[in-house]
Formats: sequence, C-alpha cells, structure tokens
Amino acid sequence: MAYNEALAARLDELVKNTKKKFTRKEMFGGVGYLLNGNMCVGVYKDDLIVRFNPMESTALMKKNGVKPFDITGRPMKGWLLVQPEGQKGKQLESWLNVALAFVNTLPKKTTGKK
Repeated sequence: MAYNEALAARLDELVKNTKKKFTRKEMFGGVGYLLNGNMCVGVYKDDLIVRFNPMESTALMKKNGVKPFDITGRPMKGWLLVQPEGQKGKQLESWLNVALAFVNTLPKKTTGKK
C-alpha cells in the first residue's frame, strides 16, 4: 500500500509555514520530514508518524487515534503513529508541534559531505 498522499500534502503545507528548513525524504514505504537531519514527522500508509520526547509517552499514548510506532515487530521508543481519526483539523498541526518541541532539542546531524 502506498502512503496517504493527501496527508503528505497537508504536512507539506504545515512544514512550509513553520519557516524551518525541512527535508522531505521518501523512506520506509512512506515519506519523512527531517529537520537538521533528524526525523521529525512522516507518513506511513494512512498514519502520521510523530517523534516525541520519550518522557511524554504515557500522556501521548492516551490521545485519540494514537498507537505505538511498530512497523517491524519492535516498537520504537519516542515514536508514535496517529491514525486518521487523530489527524483531523488542527490536530495535525498540534502533532507537528509535539514533534518540533522534541526535535528542536536534538543536535544537528551532519552527513560528512562537503
């Protein structure tokens, strides 16, 4: 199954409006949005991928449409999937803000290329 292109288009608009320099990258059968080389948000099938502070896991996992990020049989700490019912309206922007709050604390990744 291909990823939800309508959701990706909504993310394209949101990240553009942040005035931050995101990189959009096709990965894991979906699309990811990286900030300073760090994965921030993405789309996997119909779900939104959100990176977050693992200390907030208990509270965030209780939110509408949220499930663990587990696409390989091993859930990843600090990552979650938001199903379509949790992406409606301003919820998508709220999830982007959750991801930005955490990813902005991470050091910039360098590729080693000049």
